[in-house]
Amino acid sequence: MTRRTAPMSILLDESTPVLAARPFLDENHRVIRHSEVCEPGAPDAEVVAQALLNQAVLLAVDLDMKRFGRRFGKANNGEKYKGLDLVFLACSETLAEKRVAQALSFIKHEWAYKCGKPTRRLWVDIRPHSLTRHR
Repeated sequence: MTRRTAPMSILLDESTPVLAARPFLDENHRVIRHSEVCEPGAPDAEVVAQALLNQAVLLAVDLDMKRFGRRFGKANNGEKYKGLDLVFLACSETLAEKRVAQALSFIKHEWAYKCGKPTRRLWVDIRPHSLTRHR
């Protein structure tokens, strides 16, 4: 028996290639463009706040976004950001869509795990030759 999980909402960071979201759209997940919820050039903290407000997974390529997800060792790791769900793309723009498509079943598995344990969060790093999950 397969457990059903809620569809994901994905918030694209401003610098994230739009095509990277296509695999999510193909599987009927909701994709929110940066421009729908933030002004151009909005501070990272505002983008993260919008992701939390919309209960969306942040899809980002900006290395600064990883600091919001860290639990230990950084100033931005307080209670305010502990619920941030993040898929971080550490690959070239030309590989982004393909790598997300390849990682989608892995991401959905981690999403199901997160939905089953509300205190958990989704955090996946996608690199050219590896996938890493942080729980």
